[in-house]
Amino acid sequence: TSCSPSAEQQRQLAERLTTFLSPYGYLSDSYIIEFFSKDHWHSLPTRWQSVLQDLTSQQVADLLLDRGHGDRRYPSPWPLSLLAFRATAHALAFPRERRPQRGGGGGSLPADEFLDNQSQSSLLGHIFRKHVKPKKQHEIRKLGSLVKQLCDQTDCSTVVDVGSGQGHLTRFLSFGLGLSVTAIEADHALVATASKFDGQLLCALEKEGQKENCSSLVPVSHSPPRHVVGWVNPNASWEAFIEQLSAAQLVNESPPTPSGPSKKSPRGSEQVQPPGSHAVETSSQPESTSRRQLTKNEPEEASPDFVLTGLHACGDLSATLLRHFVNCPHVRGITSVACCYMKTTTKENPDPPGLADRDADPSEFGYPMSSWVGGLPGHRLSYKAREGACHAVEDYARRLREGSEALRTHCYRAALETFIADARPDLRRAGIQTIKKAHLLPFTEYARLGLARVGLPPGLPLDPEQVEAMLKQQNRVVVYFSLALLLAPAVETLVLLDRMIYLRENGVDSQLVPLFDPNVSPRNFVLVALKPRLL
Repeated sequence: TSCSPSAEQQRQLAERLTTFLSPYGYLSDSYIIEFFSKDHWHSLPTRWQSVLQDLTSQQVADLLLDRGHGDRRYPSPWPLSLLAFRATAHALAFPRERRPQRGGGGGSLPADEFLDNQSQSSLLGHIFRKHVKPKKQHEIRKLGSLVKQLCDQTDCSTVVDVGSGQGHLTRFLSFGLGLSVTAIEADHALVATASKFDGQLLCALEKEGQKENCSSLVPVSHSPPRHVVGWVNPNASWEAFIEQLSAAQLVNESPPTPSGPSKKSPRGSEQVQPPGSHAVETSSQPESTSRRQLTKNEPEEASPDFVLTGLHACGDLSATLLRHFVNCPHVRGITSVACCYMKTTTKENPDPPGLADRDADPSEFGYPMSSWVGGLPGHRLSYKAREGACHAVEDYARRLREGSEALRTHCYRAALETFIADARPDLRRAGIQTIKKAHLLPFTEYARLGLARVGLPPGLPLDPEQVEAMLKQQNRVVVYFSLALLLAPAVETLVLLDRMIYLRENGVDSQLVPLFDPNVSPRNFVLVALKPRLL
């Protein structure tokens, strides 16, 4: 069920993807909110327009987004160019579904996992479900088991969890799977919450630890994780990264006492840290100001080998972890689950919206990482194309099949954008936070709320005939969005394939596993790699 093409197959697929995606940049780079203001519909080939404009939402899901190869009944003959577009988009994208293994080796599907209770996974111990939403329950169970397999294969009992958030995966790895875990998270508040939840789990363990005949869902270890408050700097060396981890190790070996030196803790964490767990504030400074050079004479126990993991590490963080995996001799394996591809740095857009300003090394962008993809004509992926690759294809197909009223939201926003652009061209693509239950509101009320959010008069005159003409085109908006969405898996495949090729260029084979159910977790691929053991 994993994707592990050969080196030649990887290069060929990358070439095919860039060749395919380049001509359709007008789709992947377009903003659906500008459907009317930039007349997106008429950017499509004329024959496409004629056969697509009258499709029902069910037909859009079945004929465009469905990857299956069952019999398709077309309302009218489709042009070969459209058939080729759909077939190629599906064929070049890595399969997002994971077929269940015979004999139950792959575990139950989420439909069974949450059959008895939609908010409680039946396959995860109850002690790990507290404070954890179903999506995260599914993810930490599946990824935790995979990390444990890598630890067994590499003879490592140590894991570093980067971007650990509230520590849900960290706790499962540590208390549930018996691993020694150091968690790094930049947000002080999240680390404080993680420490608080650690303490609650320890209390629960004290109540259950003495019970006999414990089920297999009861944790196997009481070893608490170590928490590091720190930002993993993409420009810093792997030595600086190890320094962050060493700081955590030292604190746990020699905990501070009232009379000894104190460590700065997150606000409020003094009351919530469990015994044996320490939150350490560190920072990964550039190489010139924070670097500890490791030598062969240094004791091995100071920096033990470990497996690196990142569950939905945002933007450049996933790329940074892969570089540390390649360059740091202490990292034996990695499981990387990426997200927020639009926040990765590129040569054309080194500081995308949403990222803090920083000086990026032009040779170390988040995309492309590999020399091969970087040398291909047409490899460029715009911010919008990468943002589109983060959309949930399966969820949108489900809404299409259900005929959800929420489908009109795109049309509402596109109509509103037309009036905003006419009144204030400088406010185009202005961010309008989600308007609750927008699809249930009359457009005039939706517009009143939206205009106020961009600083325009809520009573701005709206031409009723123009509004009516735009709202009648809701189906075209849905079709156009679906065409762009069809490219999303291909764009994601190119980003992840680039990372696989980067690893291959550095002497490491990797696999791409659709580990999570895409209906539960849209960013369901995990990139798995082990370094060859040196003799």
